[in-house]
This record gives sequence, structure tokens and C-alpha cells, in this order.
Amino acid sequence: MFVDTHAHLNYPALNSQLSSVIARAIEAGVTRIINVATDLQSAEKVQDSATKFDDVFAAVGIHPQDSAKLPADWQIRLQELLSKPKVVAVGEIGLDYYREYSPKATQIQVFREQVLIAREFGLPMILHDRQAHEDLKQILTEIGYYKGVLHCFSGNAAFAQEMINLGFKVSFTGNATYGNKKTEQAVQAVPLEKLMIETDAPFLSPEGKRGEINEPANILLIAEKISMLKDMPLETVAAATTHNAITFFNLP
Repeated sequence: MFVDTHAHLNYPALNSQLSSVIARAIEAGVTRIINVATDLQSAEKVQDSATKFDDVFAAVGIHPQDSAKLPADWQIRLQELLSKPKVVAVGEIGLDYYREYSPKATQIQVFREQVLIAREFGLPMILHDRQAHEDLKQILTEIGYYKGVLHCFSGNAAFAQEMINLGFKVSFTGNATYGNKKTEQAVQAVPLEKLMIETDAPFLSPEGKRGEINEPANILLIAEKISMLKDMPLETVAAATTHNAITFFNLP
């Protein structure tokens, strides 16, 4: 039994066959999927899919790469969406200095405001962090809100430990299957009680599915790799990460 804590089901590659995608996920043992928005338009769509499918839940937020093209009332619209049924997190929010589609100053401002909104609603955050470790940590520390998961973790083991010490959880995608030693060491360093797994579908297909459209059913391949890296049974990884996700996102 698995929870895919991060997928983008509204992307056309998946949305065009959504019923089949969800059916394949259920067959693979995925009992719940967090469908994650990146802007206001997708935030409305993920909430709609959560309404239509019992196994799908929504996270709504502004991705750092989309933070430069927001309407003046974006905070109000985001808060309205956060009040809707089956919205379980603020996300995907954070900082991305790898590709600056939005200026750093704008990313920081929008991220800071969304952390404050998450704190106001008492909701967990799904955090995007790419080559922005120190700024991300500084903003979260200044605000003092630590209810979050570092999605698609790309830092080293030491940074993972720093964030865990603050209270955050860490999640890995197909990136854990690529043979990157830094990522593998981070997987090994994260305690099981702080670990979650995700596909980030339709992106980051795990080994064995490279070159194909990723989907939630592929969570099994990621879990298998993590169980190997941590030298523990697959069933143990599945049970722990599912428990962590249900507790973290307050899922039924």
C-alpha cells in the first residue's frame, strides 16, 4: 500500500487518460494521490479532480517559476481555494535558482507570503527547493513554520539532517533510482519516520520507465529502490511512508 504524495495529474499527458491512470495506480497498490498545483489555474483543476475521484486529494500553491505572473488578488484567490474540500496542503511552493523564470526577489516574496498563509491555515507545505537551500531554510526559520516536506529532495545528507532537525520531512521521486551517490546517501540518512515517496508524475520517470510518461503506478519502482538503499523490506518502507503521508496530510 502506497501514497503518491506528489503528482501533477492535470498535465495533458495524464489528464487525457485520468480514469485509466488512477485505475493503474490502484492496481499497483496506490491508495491515495496528492495532486499538486503550480499556479492558480492548475489549483482550480486539482481541486476539481479531488472532487471527482475518491482517491485523489489536492494541494494548491504557486510554484516559484510561476511567481512573476500573478494577478493582484492572488493571495485572496489562493485562500479561497485552500478553504475547499479535500485540499490538504499548500504547494508546490518554494525557490528555484536553477532556472530563473521568475526573479529571485519575486520568488522570495511570493514564497514568504505563502508560508505565512500556510501557517494561518495550519496546513502542511510541499516545498520546492532547487539550488536555493540556504535562502529556503532562512525564510522558513525566520517565519518559524516547520510543517513541510522537501519534495524531490536534491540536497546532500547533511542538509537533509538540518531540515529534519527543524521538523521537516523529506520526499524522494524517481531521482532516487538514477544512481546519483549524493541522493542515495541522502536516502540512507533520512530516518524512516521522516520519509515520504512520490512520483512527480508526469516527470522524473524512475529507472525501468525512463523515456516514458511517468504516472503514480510507478511508485512501486521508487519504493523498491529505497528499500534496497536502506536495506529493509519493501513492506516496511511501504507501511512507514504510507503512515507518514496519512499523518502529515491528515488523510482519511
